[in-house]
Amino acid sequence: MMPERDLQYLAELAAQLRVDSVRAAAEAGSGHPTSSMSAADLMAVLFACHLRYDFDHPDNPGNDQLIFSKGHASPLLYALYKAAGAVDDEELLSFRRRGSRLEGHPTPRLPWVDVATGSLGQGLPVGVGVAMAGRLDRLPYRVWVLCGDSELAEGSIWEAAEHAGSEGLANLIAIVDVNRLGQRGPTRHGWDTGAYARRFGAFGWHTIEIDGHDPGQIDYALQDACNTRRRPTVILAKTRKGEGVLEVENREGAHGKALKDPDKAIEELGGRRNVHVEVHKPEETAQPFRFSEKPVNLPSYEVGEQVATRTAFGDTLAALGGARGDIVVLDGEVADSTKAAAFEKEFPERFFEMYIAEQQLVAAAVGLQVRGWRPYAATFAAFLTRAHDFIRMAGVSRAAIRLVGSHAGVAIGEDGPSQMGLEDLAMLRPVYGSTVLYPCDANQAVALTAAMADLEGVSYLRTTRGDTPVIYPPGERFPVGGSRVLRRSPGDRATIVAAGVTVHEALSAADDLAAAGIPVGVIDLYSVKPVDTAVLTEAATTTGNLITVEDHRLEGGLGDAVADAVSELGPRLVKLAVTGLPGSATPEEQLADAGIDRHAIADAVKRLL
Repeated sequence: MMPERDLQYLAELAAQLRVDSVRAAAEAGSGHPTSSMSAADLMAVLFACHLRYDFDHPDNPGNDQLIFSKGHASPLLYALYKAAGAVDDEELLSFRRRGSRLEGHPTPRLPWVDVATGSLGQGLPVGVGVAMAGRLDRLPYRVWVLCGDSELAEGSIWEAAEHAGSEGLANLIAIVDVNRLGQRGPTRHGWDTGAYARRFGAFGWHTIEIDGHDPGQIDYALQDACNTRRRPTVILAKTRKGEGVLEVENREGAHGKALKDPDKAIEELGGRRNVHVEVHKPEETAQPFRFSEKPVNLPSYEVGEQVATRTAFGDTLAALGGARGDIVVLDGEVADSTKAAAFEKEFPERFFEMYIAEQQLVAAAVGLQVRGWRPYAATFAAFLTRAHDFIRMAGVSRAAIRLVGSHAGVAIGEDGPSQMGLEDLAMLRPVYGSTVLYPCDANQAVALTAAMADLEGVSYLRTTRGDTPVIYPPGERFPVGGSRVLRRSPGDRATIVAAGVTVHEALSAADDLAAAGIPVGVIDLYSVKPVDTAVLTEAATTTGNLITVEDHRLEGGLGDAVADAVSELGPRLVKLAVTGLPGSATPEEQLADAGIDRHAIADAVKRLL
């Protein structure tokens, strides 16, 4: 039984958190104070009694991780930071203002926030990745995730629940604020915590149902979670939205709004306080485990060989794994097709099978990089579209993750349109801080796969299913943001810009055109973002005629990247891309039917001239 004085202190701390949540939202004129007030007792007990965190050293490897999956409860998080002495009252009241670190939803602009949240259903899947990192680090830190009950309708939550349960991630503890009310009304299960417990229990979780406003019950539940072995824990806490203020407590229509009479609410909560919480630091500063390393020996292929870029990617991963002990690989149950299985064979301890759960695949990569690991996550290009929101939020988090999409474009052949990545370039290019790479041959794929290991932000490598000719000698450099001019003469009448599989079609078309007395240049634009603006500008101003050709949809891909770079220069630009709905056919037939093979390119040049 917790002493009465401690219960009184926790009640006072929780009341202060509510008051400060109300004040911050009132100063901003917006925010989510009621969603913050329901979870105040939960977080007061966590911070005062169970969290291990050094606010002066947020990079301390022994720190616990705290993820606010219900990121709209940011006023509560910032009130906690104030109580812990990490921010002052003046900064607290800068909430949501231009230039403030205290944004509407948390982002890593704050040193104690590791991932951006606010798109619901993401915090728990990312927490799974951080918990997986804990096993690699061989450190005893815990991963605490505060979830809302509304977000338990998201499928990604149950991808996370199944993975954590099957892996027995005992260092992962989810705290669900079951306050019954979503944005527009009651949640699906209301206060039926048993409904949620049955679901989590079915996935192998230890479940605890409590009154989320009783500090004694909360403390007991958190301690029980810390003592649980071999499985994750979920604490399902029945709470009241807007707790403590009659005007909004358990009432619909108060979500996402500052309180109408904040002064009255603060008075009702007992007024302002100056309670400090001393968050316990990790007991020792242990260093995370890292695997041994040896000099890198990258694969190489002879010019003229026929090798798929996906094969070169897999071979390179396996080589990098020996040289870089921080590289980890995640698979969406297609490692034999993406060729990531080559890494699994050499380094099984650093290979993670995420199964056909692409949201969890990307989220786990984000979680692993929080702790300094360098993840490569690979699946079919088409299937990454399912995880687009996680990729978008990874950009907001400034997360360094490496995504690899194989089986891109119509060139995969007979499998048909459901398996063809035709929208992936358009999906990845707009992501904040992203890098998009598309190699055309095996040696180029080797260089770009290796370069990705040191890239910041979200990077994407697009690989091809079928064998393509090796056109570059081994060991050549392909800097990110560069390109390769493969054909050029003073008499060029147009320039063909291609990447990946269409580079080979462009070269064949250039040969056919040269035989017909029409010299054209060819650029291999392997870096789709950032593009080589200098080379494109030279082509646009010398030949004045550009033809882009890509095994991708017309919108948002290579053609648009080129147009963005040179449109102000006013060249004539023809974009060849996949516009129809493909069926099943051979790769050669697919390229012809899509109008992106050598003959279509040559015809487009002739029409342009």
